[in-house]
Parts: sequence; structure tokens; C-alpha cells
Amino acid sequence: MGLDDRKLDVLRAIVEDYVATQEPVGSKALVERHQLGVSPATVRNDMAVLEEEGYIRQPHTSAGRVPTDRGYRLFVDRLSRVKPLTPAERRAIERFMIGAVDLDDVVHRTVRLLAQLTRQVAVVQYPSLARSSVRHLELVPISTTRLMLVMIADTGRVEQRLVELPTPITADDVTDLRRLVNERLGGRRLADTPPLVQALVDEVTPGLCPAMTTLATVLLETLVERHEERIALAGTANLTRGGLLDFQGSLRPILEALEEEVILLKLIGEVEPNTLQVRIGDENEIDNLRATSVVSTGYGPGTTIVGGLGVLGPTRMDYPGTIATVRAVARYVGDVLAQN
Repeated sequence: MGLDDRKLDVLRAIVEDYVATQEPVGSKALVERHQLGVSPATVRNDMAVLEEEGYIRQPHTSAGRVPTDRGYRLFVDRLSRVKPLTPAERRAIERFMIGAVDLDDVVHRTVRLLAQLTRQVAVVQYPSLARSSVRHLELVPISTTRLMLVMIADTGRVEQRLVELPTPITADDVTDLRRLVNERLGGRRLADTPPLVQALVDEVTPGLCPAMTTLATVLLETLVERHEERIALAGTANLTRGGLLDFQGSLRPILEALEEEVILLKLIGEVEPNTLQVRIGDENEIDNLRATSVVSTGYGPGTTIVGGLGVLGPTRMDYPGTIATVRAVARYVGDVLAQN
């Protein structure tokens, strides 16, 4: 059956009170705290319907009720009001991000900021090479038979590889190689570079062919074949802040899941542009995280998504506040990457 506006108001009040107090919510408290305009007996009847429909449950013999995953989902989809960040929170984000010196610093500042503002576990994926483009390729001669290849992506991510050449080359040869690889690969998405790299060998003089063949092999490894995704994590201690009903009484499976990078990437790495995902309780595919909620989104310069970020916490989460913070932080990180 559909729920009328009054029952939806009662559900909203139960969610807001339970999130704020960590205590199961009774009809008397609801009438005292919220302007519902009806008697405690009517609220009790509404709560009975909400319980029957699976939106709230009675955790133990107390008179109070708590929201179910289904109740939280309805709250997030239909009942929660957008909660703008306070000016103080906006200033905190700007101040925190403004001094970042490089990509590592941006990621570490972001993950700490998210954990502090939401009081949840924060996860930030480093910009993915699979989604990046080549900004510049530098070749640094170390000796006549050894080069350092430095690949700088448009996201600020830097990859370095040593190139052992089969025959000695001169400083002028290095200049020619550097010019050619940047002409052909600069500005290209990493995913589009393999055929261009393979074609480089045909574009050099016969004398440089052995050096370019070796360089092309290392370029392919750097640009395409070694997409090691990295994750930053902060705020794990926030998991201990909750009440007895959070996480069904055990943190161990959640902590074990958070140690697996593959799981973290699945949580926040699979994001679509311009979307924010809220996964509540059993909506999480990972068994060990079925007692948690995850709020995640993509980030990047302009409309380009280069990675994901988000937070994980109990299903008893301040959804409006968390959603607003995750969105705002993602936007600021995108701005920082665009400026740099």
C-alpha cells in the first residue's frame, strides 16, 4: 500500500531522531519533538503500519522503533531535505585544499577532510591512469645506455620507469626521441596510445631503431599495461563512535573488508559522471559491508571523471549532511585538479 503524507512525516521524524540520538524512537517522544499535529495514539497507529510495511522495526523489547534499510532508502529517495553546507564548512574545505603541493598531497588532504567533516570512514581513489591523458613525457639521460622515462598525466599523476638501452645514444638522440614521443602522444588518452606507441618505431632513423624499440616497450608498460589503482583511507576509528545497534554488534568483518583494496575500489571506483550513489545495508554487494551505508561519487577536472571518492559508515547515517559534504568535496577537488 502507498503511505500517506502523515505516515511519511512520521517516518522522516523517526529517521532524524534515531540518527541524532542513537536511541530507538517512541510515539510519545515523536509527538513532543515534532509538530505532527496528531495524538500519540494516532502516531502509534501510523508506526504500526510502517512496521507492517517493513520501514521500521522493534530492535528489542523497548517501546521504541528504529528504521530498516527499506525505511532509510525511502528517506533518502523521497523524504530527506537538501542540507547545504554551512559557511564555516565551506571555508574549512577551501582552506584545507588551498595549500596542496602535488597530487599525493591533494589525495591525502581530501581523504582526511572527508573523514573529519562526515565523521565516517573516507575513501579516495587516486586519479585512475585508465581515465587519464598524457600531459608530458620526459626522457632524462642517466648514462649513454640508460634513460629515466617520466610520464606526467593531466591529473598530476606521475609514473617513472628506467629504460636500459641496447646501444649507446647521444644527447642529441635523446632530444629527438623526446620531441617525437611528445608530438605523437602528448594530449592523448592513455587508453588510446598503444597503436601510436607501436608506430613510433617506424618513424625514427635506422640508427635510433633499437633505442626506440626498447623505449616503446617501456612506454606500453607505463601507459597501458600497469594500471595499478591506488586508494587512500582515513577515519577508520570513526566506526567505533556509534551505538550498540550499529554494525549488528561486530566491527571485525567491516575492518577486514576495508583492508582489501579490491573491495574499496569496487565501493567507490565504479562511478558514473554526474551521479552520486547511496548504497544502504543489503544493497551493498559485499557481504561484510551489509551493515553499512556507502555514499560515493566521481571527481575530476571539469566534466572529466578521473577517480571516485566517498564515505562508509553505519546505516544510521546523517544522509542529507553526508551527501552534501561528499558532493562539495568532490567539486572542490575537481577545481583543484583543473587549476593545476
